[in-house]
Amino acid sequence: MRDAYQEQLEGLAGALAGMCTEVAAAMEKATRSLLQCDLQLAEEVISEDIRVDELRAAAEERAFALLALQAPVATDLRIVVSAIHGAGDIERMGDLALHVAQAARRRHPQPVLPDEVAPYFAEMGRVAVELATKAGDVIRTRDLARAAELEGDDDAMDDLHRHMFTVLMDRNWSHGVGPAVDITLLARFYERYADHAVAVARRIVYVVTGQMPGPLAV
Repeated sequence: MRDAYQEQLEGLAGALAGMCTEVAAAMEKATRSLLQCDLQLAEEVISEDIRVDELRAAAEERAFALLALQAPVATDLRIVVSAIHGAGDIERMGDLALHVAQAARRRHPQPVLPDEVAPYFAEMGRVAVELATKAGDVIRTRDLARAAELEGDDDAMDDLHRHMFTVLMDRNWSHGVGPAVDITLLARFYERYADHAVAVARRIVYVVTGQMPGPLAV
């Protein structure tokens, strides 16, 4: 009986890690659609977003069933509660990748990004995908050192986000208000995506240690 219960807990963790894989792939494709003005990629991200929503619902159903039927305590309770919150964070990451793809579709066939800012968004996309992938690894392994790495990656994303404001406030900016609004929103999507990945990792720290390390993304 205990073995079956542990398998259920492991299955819940596996479901969340699988969600991280899904949202990493979504952001990778969304970023490429943005940089390459690729409408097909944007449409794929948009149509596939419902899968992440379904995975969240399934993970929450598993978690609530464990709460109702197993009455977990101590570490097991932390696992289940963190899974419920984590599923929400990961689902939100999928939504943010969706928003990036929608921006690419909205402006197609015109590029969303002026040439001088495209490399920064390429880097934001790379960091975002790495964060989601690491978050999945942390869920699977409960590796606290790996969890700590996400904080440094998030700092890199924050630096890129701030730099966008420097670019937009430069008096030599020549692309007008529309592109500036797009860039501001897109940079925010990437920054929030990173924050949610860090929140997932922090919840695993809570599972292992019983202590929540600092404020979480909302």
